[in-house]
Amino acid sequence: MLTLEGRTAVITGAARGQGAETARLFARLGARVVLGDIRDDLGETVAAEIGDAALYTPLDVTDESRWAAAVDIALDAFGGLDILVNNAGIFRSMPLRDESPEAFESTLRINLVGPFLGIRAVREPMIRAGGGSIVNISSIAGLTGIARTGGYGASKWGLRGLTKVAALELGEYGIRVNSVHPGIIDTPMVEGIAPPAGPGNHPGVALRRTGLPQDVAGLVAFLASDASAYLTGAEIAVDGGSTAGRAPAVTPTA
Repeated sequence: MLTLEGRTAVITGAARGQGAETARLFARLGARVVLGDIRDDLGETVAAEIGDAALYTPLDVTDESRWAAAVDIALDAFGGLDILVNNAGIFRSMPLRDESPEAFESTLRINLVGPFLGIRAVREPMIRAGGGSIVNISSIAGLTGIARTGGYGASKWGLRGLTKVAALELGEYGIRVNSVHPGIIDTPMVEGIAPPAGPGNHPGVALRRTGLPQDVAGLVAFLASDASAYLTGAEIAVDGGSTAGRAPAVTPTA
């Protein structure tokens, strides 16, 4: 049975969507969680809902000092740090001609530099603990080109590459680093863009539905646990089959 008993995790972007669902699942599996976000009211609400196994801290992932504070909270309040989930991110969609250098750089700063700072912040505590698991939330836009996602796509391809470099450098310390690549997931970040959740509502993918936050959370929990003890440097799509190819317009009956 999957368990995170006795583990402590820092999860960014944990005030809503995938991050909040991952925090809830981690707590149910026995972990203690530090929730980081810039949406303080929502983050505090999720932490209170989880209970004594959770604490919220304001965490702008582009601010190195806030990373240090989040790590200190995990160490001081829960006695260790075993898991980092780099989930925080921003999505922008526009043609390259309309994307300003400032918007492009801002997206890279949040989606790529933020996880880089997080990896740096947890490296020493995880080495002292004898190992750990880092899960970077990329996107299918980090596996294949998607039009109108210049900054976003670049950041997610970069995070995929950063994952592999970190896996190679940290493996000798027992620290595993993997990337998760969600497709369209029913979260506030893609509200108004994604097909609504429900069976049959996304005919363009093999499973014929938009993903749910718990679909991503379950994979992240697996990667955080000892069930994936020999898995590092991997990239795993959780996308209903969208990167497998185009789904048939009509499902065969036989």
